[in-house]
Amino acid sequence: MGILGDSLDKAIAGTATRPIPQSAGAQMRYLVKQNSGSTQAVAQLLGISQRTVERYLKGTLKRPRKDLATRLSGEVRKKWQPRVRARAKKKAATAGGITIETRARFGFTAAPGTTDDGRLRLIAQHLPPTYAARLFTAQEQGATEQQLQNIAAEALQEVYFKDRGRRAAGLQVELTDIDYIELGL
Repeated sequence: MGILGDSLDKAIAGTATRPIPQSAGAQMRYLVKQNSGSTQAVAQLLGISQRTVERYLKGTLKRPRKDLATRLSGEVRKKWQPRVRARAKKKAATAGGITIETRARFGFTAAPGTTDDGRLRLIAQHLPPTYAARLFTAQEQGATEQQLQNIAAEALQEVYFKDRGRRAAGLQVELTDIDYIELGL
């Protein structure tokens, strides 16, 4: 995906209560179980042959190539503990909110006579549950990285820069040149 989408995934993955399976065979068994026992679906998901999946299940193959190992662990990580992930998303979207820490360039569109030059800022801010819900919903609906960044920029605009409507009434914030971004639940 992109830097913000990956950070959302990482934040949700951090809510896991158990470690993911370590061996390639265990990871393959988990993926087959998650795909209703279909080795063909797992093969298509990983871009390998169905026979290769069956060899990992049988134990004939034990050590995947580096690119396959990366895809395999990535797919397991995406699907690991779906109920725990759903519970964490629901809690963040209804009660807890989400914390964003970023170093990025923020540019402004503001009233004449104010500075509107973009500059690099380091911001760590807790966002209310409504913005967490919007980010998760957009990600689930396949939003682009730019759309996710626009939601994050709007959230920081309202909470950090405008202080929830107490100052800078006409300020419009743009989030560009993200150096890094981390999200936490």
